[in-house]
Amino acid sequence: MVVMERQTERERGRLPEPGRRRSRRGRRVLIGAVAGCAVLGGVLVLLPWDGGDAPPPAPGPAAVARGAVTTGVPAALPDLAALIGDRISHLRAHPLDGASWAVLGAAYVEQGSRTADAANWPKAEKALQTSLKTGAKRNPQALEGLAALAVARRDFPAAKKWGESAVKTAPKRWTAHAVLVDAYTGLGDQEGVGRALDKVLELHPGTPAAGALAAAVYRDRGWREDAAARISDAAAGAEAPAERAAYLEQAGRLAFERGDREEALRFFQEALRTDPDQRAAQAGQGRALAALGRTTDALSAYQAASAKRPGPEYPLELGELYESLGLGQAARVEYDLLRDRVRGAEAAGADGQLLLGRLEADHGDAAEAVRVLRAEWGRQPGTAVADALGWALHRTGADEEALEFAAIATDGDKGGGVRSALHVFHRGMIERSLDRYGPARRHLREALTINPYFSPLRVPEAKRALTELGEPPVEGPPT
Repeated sequence: MVVMERQTERERGRLPEPGRRRSRRGRRVLIGAVAGCAVLGGVLVLLPWDGGDAPPPAPGPAAVARGAVTTGVPAALPDLAALIGDRISHLRAHPLDGASWAVLGAAYVEQGSRTADAANWPKAEKALQTSLKTGAKRNPQALEGLAALAVARRDFPAAKKWGESAVKTAPKRWTAHAVLVDAYTGLGDQEGVGRALDKVLELHPGTPAAGALAAAVYRDRGWREDAAARISDAAAGAEAPAERAAYLEQAGRLAFERGDREEALRFFQEALRTDPDQRAAQAGQGRALAALGRTTDALSAYQAASAKRPGPEYPLELGELYESLGLGQAARVEYDLLRDRVRGAEAAGADGQLLLGRLEADHGDAAEAVRVLRAEWGRQPGTAVADALGWALHRTGADEEALEFAAIATDGDKGGGVRSALHVFHRGMIERSLDRYGPARRHLREALTINPYFSPLRVPEAKRALTELGEPPVEGPPT
């Protein structure tokens, strides 16, 4: 995860106030896309200014996007398209410009993450590898870009390798430490996550970007109030619309996870008003609307998000919403679409095994889900994989082993500190199958307390299971 801090030239005292007289000759103005770009890869260009007392023109879309991607902040899709076109034109004339190859690669990574278009991944990899070949071998921008690409592909071992190389090359580059937070999270390395976050907060304190990253880590640790405070401050402090919308979407997810449907919907709607291309917020809107019982609106929001950001994750949510409404055929269409999209993403180098395993466990071949998820656990043992593998094992009847993984996913001492209603529900259902009725009761109630609306399919199942379990027997004092 990568972020930036913005600051205008006038705030840094480098531009005169509008009312101050300027000479029309011999004056130059300093135009920079972002603060700190001399360190993080942005460019400063000296141009003659002959605009009298008028303020200098604002940076163009390509410059704005370059300032964003070189410091890891979410960029607007039109600006990213402008930057990609600009760098391609530049590189035709200057094919040995390693820094521009790195910028192009980072832009492709950001565009692919925003649009869920896996066709960006091979382009990004080619540009970043070219940057390493044409520029200095110890190229922190390209190394960091390759780490971010690996995170986007869910290849966390590769993300760790490239991220640690970037940190070794440029230890003071805070964005390299930021991408390592994602890499270590995917590998279940909680100590590594803590170290990387501490470095980000040391090198880049008090910024919206650092606050958003801290919020994500605090959420995974179960510190929900701290996470909400951090992301609220980040959204309030962000200046660019795309950046602010990304933080609002993150705030909406946090609100929904704690069961606050109305607040989540407000965050998602504000994110879309701020940046209409924020499709993750549109899917979140569908999630919140479904929880509020506004089913028709929820379906429309999900369908729009899935069409405009054709990643594999939204068909699973939309399919389960259809299934909860008794529309089995429509649900199966979505599940088949998910499989097609996972195949397409994997052809471009992405890892879709976690999502595919979750789908097969609940809506397909549970034995295949176990096979897929065992391999995923062996390669990158994160909390989400532990939960999915435990549930898949339960669906095949291997409940004793399933409980071991469910405990990893829900026990803070084992890394599962996130307060996930779905994870706790899975553990409760596994314990029920093992006739451990007390823990099962406790965990099913906890799931519904964490978020009473966590799944249109699983919430009714949790309530039925609790009814069947009944109240614990009342025993008198021993004789």
